[in-house]
Amino acid sequence: MLQGNQRMNHMSPRLRAFLSEPIGEKDVVCVDGISHELAINLVTKGFNKAYTLLGQFLLMHKNEMEFQRWLICCCGATECEAQESTNCLKEWCSCFL
Repeated sequence: MLQGNQRMNHMSPRLRAFLSEPIGEKDVVCVDGISHELAINLVTKGFNKAYTLLGQFLLMHKNEMEFQRWLICCCGATECEAQESTNCLKEWCSCFL
């Protein structure tokens, strides 16, 4: 497993930016892996902020497969979007919880 700076060097700029600070009032589109189109779908379902999407992930007990299935089936995410956004939230939890 990568440590500290090595780990950050292997992250996309968007993921690195998301993990650089607490979640605060960030819009859901700030979550790495969430495209503009997926963000629209999420907003229409009431997930307009990153913290509401994080809440859904936590309600699913951080079960990555369940969360990815939910994103794909209920929100119209692609597999890639589901994997990237799940990883983003998982990494955020590792950093801040």
